[in-house]
Amino acid sequence: MPHEFSGTATVDRPIEEVFAFLAAGTNDPKFSPRVLEINKTTDGPVGVGTVFSSTVKDAGMTTSRRFELTEFQPPNTIRWVERSKNIVMVAAGGYDLEPAGEGATKVTIHNELVGHGFGRVIVAFATRAAIKDAPALAQRIKAAVESQ
Repeated sequence: MPHEFSGTATVDRPIEEVFAFLAAGTNDPKFSPRVLEINKTTDGPVGVGTVFSSTVKDAGMTTSRRFELTEFQPPNTIRWVERSKNIVMVAAGGYDLEPAGEGATKVTIHNELVGHGFGRVIVAFATRAAIKDAPALAQRIKAAVESQ
């Protein structure tokens, strides 16, 4: 059974500007309160193979995460996989961007969660929490981009 969630918002900024904000990879703390810090750990420009390491707090637990970009097609598509090993982790995730009228961009974030060990027991709970927060997450992305 897939454990997926997604959220969509229309950002009042051109698609290139929204893509640049999300592609930077280090803006997550501006819209995700669970991300305490995030850093790019590979050299060179952001693209396929770029790795970001973060410290995240979920359900009172602080964990380290490593994500690798697996697809990078400006200005429409960013995909990632989690390379760290956590009890609940992202098997696949990404952003889809599309024009939404003059100077606006429709952004959809989506993730597929998997559980390992005890995580198999709680992944459904984690997914339900993520589904519940997904519309608010999309709105926080919108607010963060528009405040730049």
